[in-house]
Parts: sequence; structure tokens; C-alpha cells
Amino acid sequence: MNFDKEVDARGLNCPLPILRAKKMLAEMQSGQVVRVVATDPGAVKDFQAFARQTGNELVQQGETADKAFEFFLKRK
Repeated sequence: MNFDKEVDARGLNCPLPILRAKKMLAEMQSGQVVRVVATDPGAVKDFQAFARQTGNELVQQGETADKAFEFFLKRK
């Protein structure tokens, strides 16, 4: 998937992956996509809740080849 910015949150635990993504989204234009890579298993539910609460769209989520979690968020 195409993305405009990327946040590498590997090795960080909740709530840091969300906070880093939130900071990046604040710097982006509406419609742009940020890719977030995290290793915290709790990030899966965290990013789903974050998207619901903020109105930003969780376009896609999955796992990378090295078993990290990746999330693609589109800024509202």
C-alpha cells in the first residue's frame, strides 16, 4: 500500500506507538496516509480504538515479514 509518512514504533510499548502516530498525523494533510510499524501486541486493539475515537481511517492492518504489526492510517 502507498503511504506518505512512516512511524517506526518497534520496541515501544503502549501508549507510545499511538502517541507517535498522533503526532505524525497532526503534521499531515487530510487524506494522507501514515504507515506505523509496532511490535507491541496491544497495538492492534489500540489502533482500532484510536481510529474510532479520532475519525482517522484505519485503512489496513497486518503483519510484516519480521512479525511486527503494521497499520495504515488515513488522516481525516
